[in-house]
Amino acid sequence: MEEVFRFCSCSGLQLPSNPQFLPSQIPKIPTSSHNAPPRPRFPLPVRALRLSPKTPTPLPEKPPKPPTLPVLPSQPSSPFHEKLLYLDSLGIDLFAAVAAHPPVAAVPLADLRATVDLLLSIGLAAGDLRRVCGMCPEVLAAGPKALTPVLTFLLREAGVQGRDLRRVIHRRPRLLVSDVACRLRPTLYFLQMLGITAISRHTSLLSCSVEEKLLPRLDFLQRVGFSHRDSRVMVRRFPQLFCYSIKENLQPKIEFLASEMGRELRELKEFPHYFSFSLENRIKPRHRVCNEKGVFLPLPALLRPSDEQFDARLEVCASSGVVICGYNSL
Repeated sequence: MEEVFRFCSCSGLQLPSNPQFLPSQIPKIPTSSHNAPPRPRFPLPVRALRLSPKTPTPLPEKPPKPPTLPVLPSQPSSPFHEKLLYLDSLGIDLFAAVAAHPPVAAVPLADLRATVDLLLSIGLAAGDLRRVCGMCPEVLAAGPKALTPVLTFLLREAGVQGRDLRRVIHRRPRLLVSDVACRLRPTLYFLQMLGITAISRHTSLLSCSVEEKLLPRLDFLQRVGFSHRDSRVMVRRFPQLFCYSIKENLQPKIEFLASEMGRELRELKEFPHYFSFSLENRIKPRHRVCNEKGVFLPLPALLRPSDEQFDARLEVCASSGVVICGYNSL
């Protein structure tokens, strides 16, 4: 709909019949300096503002969503929360235990308490519990029903005294989750067959597999030159030999003994404890010093003494001109 605004010239104005001011006081409308004829005046259409359907209409931006807060359980004392508080009171990290052994998360609180009570009853302290659960979290999920046969085996068959149970478990927590019929008893029989009678002093070996750990080390000793009998004599004298890695311990130390030290394998038969000393921190430095001094020491005299005792022994041997210096040389 169009509206027309009509304009009129000043000549068409009419003065009121009773003017309040004189004609001379009427303001004059300025005219153009040129005497051009007035332009015709046409009505000016006024059109309404129309929006094109193709013009996108900007919408107001949506306000940002508030941050989503975690949903907390309606009951703070949930079963998991109670287990968390209980184990935390003992210094045991439940989250670390679950990460290492997920079945721990499903163990009821009553079973956890029963397991802890059993371990405390055999003499373990809070510090021992933290070590046992940290090294072997499977203990928390085992329960008294599985732990009791292991403790009975250690006491009755392995010859462990009751007062020594704490020491045995503290040293090798893996014993608690080792199956008696499939692992502990077969290993016990194998060690006894080798002539290792004082099993209670070497209980950490009971959790080792005969096929995967014990036999491969005996086979390695025979491959490097020891006889069947000598290899068994060595492990009987030093049963901890079964605990050492072939690749990282036994093999490099035998190679150094034969190639660098120029010694014979029979010395290892007499002193298998050689493998218990550090190659880089004890064997190599002392061998080098002896070479510089021109002194030859048997393996026990070379490795067993402390640094002060070794230096004193070496000084005496070097000053006296003794080339081969053993325990009886002083």
